[in-house]
Amino acid sequence: MALDVPYSSIPDMFLKRVAASPDRHAFAHPGPDGPVWLTWAQVSQRATAIAAGLHGLGVGQEDRVAILANTRIEWVLADFGIMCASGATTTVYPTTEPEDAAYIVSDAGAKVLFAENPDQAAKIAGAQLPALTHVVLFDGTADPAAAVPQLTLAELEEQGAQRLAEDPELIERLVAGIGPDHLATLIYTSGTTGRPKGVELLHGGWCWEGVAQEAVGLLREDDLQYLWLPLSHSFGKTLLCGATHVGLPTYVDGRVDKLVELLSVVRPTLMCGAPRVFEKVYNKSVTTARDAGGAKAKIFAWAVSVGKEKVALEQAGKPVPGGLKLKYTLAEKLVFSKLQARLGGQIRVLVSGAAPLSPEIATFFAAANLPISEGYGLTETSAGNFVNPPDGLRIGTVGKAMGDLECRIDTDGEILIKGRPVMRGYHNLPEETAAAFTEDGFFRTGDIGSLDDDGYLRITDRKKDLVKTSGGKYVAPSHIEGMFKATCPYTSQAVVIGQARNYCTMLVTLDPDAITGWAAGTPLEGRPYAEVVASPEAQAMVEEYVAQLNQKLNRWETIKKVTILPRDLTIEDGEITPSLKIKRRGVESNFSDEIDKMYAGTVAEI
Repeated sequence: MALDVPYSSIPDMFLKRVAASPDRHAFAHPGPDGPVWLTWAQVSQRATAIAAGLHGLGVGQEDRVAILANTRIEWVLADFGIMCASGATTTVYPTTEPEDAAYIVSDAGAKVLFAENPDQAAKIAGAQLPALTHVVLFDGTADPAAAVPQLTLAELEEQGAQRLAEDPELIERLVAGIGPDHLATLIYTSGTTGRPKGVELLHGGWCWEGVAQEAVGLLREDDLQYLWLPLSHSFGKTLLCGATHVGLPTYVDGRVDKLVELLSVVRPTLMCGAPRVFEKVYNKSVTTARDAGGAKAKIFAWAVSVGKEKVALEQAGKPVPGGLKLKYTLAEKLVFSKLQARLGGQIRVLVSGAAPLSPEIATFFAAANLPISEGYGLTETSAGNFVNPPDGLRIGTVGKAMGDLECRIDTDGEILIKGRPVMRGYHNLPEETAAAFTEDGFFRTGDIGSLDDDGYLRITDRKKDLVKTSGGKYVAPSHIEGMFKATCPYTSQAVVIGQARNYCTMLVTLDPDAITGWAAGTPLEGRPYAEVVASPEAQAMVEEYVAQLNQKLNRWETIKKVTILPRDLTIEDGEITPSLKIKRRGVESNFSDEIDKMYAGTVAEI
């Protein structure tokens, strides 16, 4: 059945939301004394002033306006402003290197760039950007000597407010001219290889996303969302659309290092994240209990086993006996309530996306009465395509298709998707656009998976990431990596190697917080991270966990050798994407020496 989307565009949805609940909380940002809230009317006042200011700078329909900044309230206001000016938001990650930032702004043909501060603005200094006419700064003062004229956000808003005083109907006229098939965003895939590609996403698809999230039960009007995800990523954008459609209040703060600390302050009912966030919470919980030892460790292990027994029955669709319910009540009181409190004590829904979530970690959270609804989507499909409904969780799957999205599995197992949230195409890349679709218009996701009889999707791996050993056996790296993260609570990242090799190996990085706790009370206590992870003790500990992992794997999948890296993987070194996916080529290139040592004396086959 077709999903009813009662909006022609994002700004149409936004203005209708403002009219429906002008005085309700919309978005908050961090202040000196806690969250500072703006109502929908206040957001509208600022966003429409920005829109009128952009119109005055020459921004017209589908003209690209870039944002180069971290997740913060000004990002949201600028995005709504661009939408209301009938422009198209182009996103640039704040961690992007100058060369790539200049490439994206140039390839998009952006007329205006919002930059977080002068340092971010400096990334495009000296680049040939003939389309760029102005740079607008969120923070700092404008440089009068800049090659591209600069102004502050406050100055842009002031100019816009003056225009609106002279022409109060301006925004309504602009919004009336925007339809579902007009370009809304140009999001550049961080990509695991090559130059980033601009993904053209339309207003109709984003509005569909907002409605579909409510329809599946993810978002409710009485929710409070904590939004920390990169707004440069499609996952963040789809959550903004959902919040606008439903009208739920959202706390916006991209400081990931403050996340755990502020959860108890903000006390959200809803939070979405990449698996790495949930892995860190899991690591902290497990290692704290183990380090405590004695009765505390035994009580924790008992509580987890009780929780997992309850989850297993629920997943099988069987009733939970009264005796087990009583045990679980005690387990929640003694153990799980503390974990729930760490996340603010009010969580209704957790959503994981952007990368695979280990089923073992998902089971742990479900056991703690903090079920994670894993979802699936791509930048090219507006991020939200499949999700586990909160009342129908199936661990190990990414849920059912949202709304009226069509999905089928190709003969080689590739997941194919068709529907309104799918991109128009890759910007200025007609051949790559054509190759991304089947003859009957389904988008090729590049992921391998299967659908069960109830429509739940299970992802096996990335088509291009499947490793084929020299013995001809296929291995799914992300599956093994997820299993290892659940087995070894000291893990930060794990990367399986094995393409055209005669056995599989693994590179591992250890979580700095967890490994500090592990080293406490030993001769390694207080030593630098690189020294701790290079120690024979750390190597022996990791190898013991690898042995446990290997017991769960097929013979050809087993990890024969493991190397602990001296540092964690980073975005800056090209080893992970900003949405925390592993860039395998980058890792294999940067750590080629370490990999070669694990295969010394063996012959790689092509």
